[in-house]
Amino acid sequence: MDTEYRALQQGSSSSWCTADASSWGAAQQQKRQRCQGSSSDQVGSSSSSSLKISEPEPQQIQEEEEEDYYMEEDCDDDDDGFDEDDYDFDEDDFNQHLADKFDDLDLPPGVEATVPWLQKIAPKEEAKEPPKSNTADENANKFTQFKQFDTVQNFSDHHYAKNSHGEPNRAWSKRVQHDWKLLEKDLPAYIYVRVAEDRMDLLRAAIIGPKGTPYHDGLFFFDVHIPPTYPSGPPVVYYHSGGLRINPNLYDNGKVCLSLLGTWSGKGCEKWNPAQSTMLQVLVSIQALILNDKPYYNEPGYESYANTPHGERLALDYNDKTFLYSCRTMLYSLRRPPEHFADLVAGHFRVHGHIILAACKHYMAGNDIGSVVPEDEDEEESEYKSDDVAGASSSSSSAPKPKPGVIKAIPPNRRSSCSFNPSLKVLYEDLLMEFNVKGADTRKFIVEKLKKNQPAAT
Repeated sequence: MDTEYRALQQGSSSSWCTADASSWGAAQQQKRQRCQGSSSDQVGSSSSSSLKISEPEPQQIQEEEEEDYYMEEDCDDDDDGFDEDDYDFDEDDFNQHLADKFDDLDLPPGVEATVPWLQKIAPKEEAKEPPKSNTADENANKFTQFKQFDTVQNFSDHHYAKNSHGEPNRAWSKRVQHDWKLLEKDLPAYIYVRVAEDRMDLLRAAIIGPKGTPYHDGLFFFDVHIPPTYPSGPPVVYYHSGGLRINPNLYDNGKVCLSLLGTWSGKGCEKWNPAQSTMLQVLVSIQALILNDKPYYNEPGYESYANTPHGERLALDYNDKTFLYSCRTMLYSLRRPPEHFADLVAGHFRVHGHIILAACKHYMAGNDIGSVVPEDEDEEESEYKSDDVAGASSSSSSAPKPKPGVIKAIPPNRRSSCSFNPSLKVLYEDLLMEFNVKGADTRKFIVEKLKKNQPAAT
């Protein structure tokens, strides 16, 4: 009897499991029908109840069961089995969604500013790599836009900034403004001026050294103070010397010796004339009379040696020393440009750096300071050895004619100082580095330097 009871119990349990499995399968099928019917409604089907579910293929049973799991979660409002780690919440999208719903509402002013999700969300843009700054191009643009005459607010490093100028009278102010207009209108090439609005008595000028002189392509700065006695008396001028005396008229302490300024004796039109003399005349005189091709003769009493062999040799030696000082002044200006002129310094030497370096090599080859520097393609031909020049025939018929633009080198023994080439070589290396930083065309000179520094092939 116990055996019959156990058999009945087993049969009953088996039938219950079978019935339970059948009911579970039916429930799963009903859920799939509801979900598929709901999907059909969303796309516009009007007969979702008539849909028939085809029996899955045996090999697709496992996939259908996985799909049923997600269908159950979508169809039922049941949170069981929700995994927060699998959901990526996008706050911007959520706020945009809420904001779109409230677009048509008439909200009180200021509400949008206090409710984050009512604020319009700016569209996301791909992060762009910031453009790389090109120092050379920036210097070129600033140099191009640098005006010959312009006003600035003030000078903090002006030599006469601490001078008390008091309250200017109307006549003085009117005359100074008249000079400003002349400068703005008639400034010659290679002179740049800045005047101060807060201090009308202060002016700063930059003068570029003229071609054919030992000052060529250099920058020379002058600070000017217009005293209350102007125009009855001349202005006061200070030269930024850097401790170097590059001219008999430009002292190492900054003094400018010029008859027009009353710092040297003169006669007639050489002296300051209150009715005719102007600030423009002062600057032009400095450029033309002081920065000339043979400044040696500016020294009082030396003009008597002009056009003599001895005087010419002394003048050439003075030019050698002056050019070395000019190169040192270039470095001084590059490293410590005066206020309001940094763009001019950087841009000027970016443009003229190549010709300055070429001139240095030209002069180290034995040529006179200020002589014409040949073009790049002829440069090597102009730097032939001095003994070749000495051995050349003096007969014009037998001597080969030089190519156009090529200047014969002068024998090195022309220079009385044996320190010129070593000194200029050091300055050349420093200028090469500074010009390269400013974006000058230095590639040719750098390549030559690298070739020289390469070890000799064994």
